[in-house]
Amino acid sequence: MRAVLDEVRFLAFDVFGTVVDWRSSIARAAEPFLTGHGIEVDPLVFADEWRSRYQPSMEAVRTGVRPWVPLERLNRESLETVLARHGVDFGAVTGDELAELNRAWTRLDPWPDSVVGLTRLQRRFPIGPLSNGSIAGMLALARFGGLPWNVILGAEIAHNYKPMPQTYLRSVEAVGLRPDQVAMVAAHNADLRAARAVGLRTVFVARPLEFGPGQTADLTAEDDWDLVTGSITEVADLLGC
Repeated sequence: MRAVLDEVRFLAFDVFGTVVDWRSSIARAAEPFLTGHGIEVDPLVFADEWRSRYQPSMEAVRTGVRPWVPLERLNRESLETVLARHGVDFGAVTGDELAELNRAWTRLDPWPDSVVGLTRLQRRFPIGPLSNGSIAGMLALARFGGLPWNVILGAEIAHNYKPMPQTYLRSVEAVGLRPDQVAMVAAHNADLRAARAVGLRTVFVARPLEFGPGQTADLTAEDDWDLVTGSITEVADLLGC
């Protein structure tokens, strides 16, 4: 454990991609819907297309173009946008079907090392998501995947999305700590860059298959993060848990 992490009293986790495998899980959930409605697209491609709307959908909130809305609303709007691109007849799709498919974001499988690694870390540190997901969504996802959070932080506390500074700072404030007493754990260099900019410590976890075998971004650490690891269990090893 590096000396710079000696004062850390809370571990905050990015979730989508770092803790859970959204791509395979969304593809699995989408396959019967796509087949049932005759939508000829590979489920993994569909998952990628849906996810590609993630950052653009949040940007309108970040910039104040639209008021705060939780991620579930944005994901539903993005789903309809992607389906429209594939020529879906919305008269043949029920609202209940769309709602059920949108709930796939609360049924994402943890990476194989996630639950055991989080469980080990939680013996020594309080832990929780600092995610763009809503509190309700993170709660449902935790119950689905057995994620042992102590508290849920992130976008809904700040009413803004990462990487806006207040998303990190209001989460830190909510647990009664200074920024340097919180370590952000993420598989995305941009997330860690934004966290470091407001004083948080940083832990990189490589997830080279988050976007599938053709992934080109975030394959390696792009900065001198406080810890660089290949799994959450390795984080636990390095932190003596």
